Amino acid sequence: MSSHLQAVRGMNDIVPPVSAAWRAFEDTVAALLTSYGYGEIRMPLVEQSAVFKRSIGDATDIVQKEMYTFDDRNGDSLTLRPEGTASCVRAVLQNGLLQQLPLRLWYAGPMFRHERPQRGRHRQFHQIGVEVFGAAGPDIDAEVVLMTARLWRMLGLNNLRLEMNSLGSSEARARYRAVLTEYFRAHFDALDEDSRDRLERNPLRILDSKNPVMRELVAGAPSLADHLDDESRAHFDTLCTTLAANGVEVTRNPRLVRGLDYYSKTVFEWTTTELGAQGTVCAGGRYDGLVEVMGGKPTPAIGFAMGVERLLELCAAGQRPASAPAVYVSATGEALDGHAVSLAETLRSALPGWSILLHVGGGSLKSRMKKADKSGAAVALLLGEDEVAAGNVTLKPLRGDSPQAVHPQHKVAEVLAALCPPAP
Repeated sequence: MSSHLQAVRGMNDIVPPVSAAWRAFEDTVAALLTSYGYGEIRMPLVEQSAVFKRSIGDATDIVQKEMYTFDDRNGDSLTLRPEGTASCVRAVLQNGLLQQLPLRLWYAGPMFRHERPQRGRHRQFHQIGVEVFGAAGPDIDAEVVLMTARLWRMLGLNNLRLEMNSLGSSEARARYRAVLTEYFRAHFDALDEDSRDRLERNPLRILDSKNPVMRELVAGAPSLADHLDDESRAHFDTLCTTLAANGVEVTRNPRLVRGLDYYSKTVFEWTTTELGAQGTVCAGGRYDGLVEVMGGKPTPAIGFAMGVERLLELCAAGQRPASAPAVYVSATGEALDGHAVSLAETLRSALPGWSILLHVGGGSLKSRMKKADKSGAAVALLLGEDEVAAGNVTLKPLRGDSPQAVHPQHKVAEVLAALCPPAP
């Protein structure tokens, strides 16, 4: 057994070159959200436990079983955030951001849940979330869904399925809850342990059971669609029509309820069959009553969160930008290393956005070239005594069969720009 200290189980390091794929993914999402008019908000990792108990609901599995909660030295109960929406609502209220509506926000970062680590599910996991406040109509519902669909196209992901449902108003949901409770109580002996627990706390969560033994019983349960109020039904129909008009196919799933108590009306999930049991990569919906529950004025709201680890796993190797530099700069010997430093800095100024890697650590010319090749760079720029004396540089292609050539140093940026594009 290694004597080295280990990371906490389910909380993983992200190291190069994998971290480069993360950065490229995050930059892609940030650019997309900015183009839609969303502003970034950054919330703390630790909140008062009441933030999540009040918003998510005491009866949920997250609060009951999964939160990392502890008392600090003052005796205050604190929790590592298990999701972003509650923190965002708290931040919006505390900072008075509801003065100009609609308000479009996004955030990114780690979340924490004490679950059994498995593929696509870690105890520290990362989400990018979107929240919109102050828009009640189906048009904003359509925008957030269409925005995710655009992202999948940008990432080259073609096998994601959109499932949607409407949970209706709180009044309609309360009536349905009573009908559903009566149904499951009549079949109490057929319920598994989790479902019996949920029957008293939140019977709608039984509809989300993954136990195959429960499948037939759940399929026979009363449908929420039959108990929707007219306004919610019209809202949902308009949303589905708008999405269809924009080329997004919707699968209506009457059993989709989501795991958090604050949802109302529209709920949706983007799912895949390529990640095993953990098939949901992006999910969200409306939470029109949450701002009021958190102490604010009644404010309609909608949001979603996407799982970064799961989406990155879906991205095929060739579909994400490589982490290799475009150019590797090296002198041929240690006496000339200072000239290589100056050349690399000059190129970084002349070619902003390019990845230019400077050789460090000395070594023979042979070892330098091995490192240049291993870096994955497209070309190497070499400075020997002859090149320095003449103000030149040798450009050696590291990929393909093109011959090396000597160019004036003041022209090399122009030559590079014509030979190879910058690494993303």
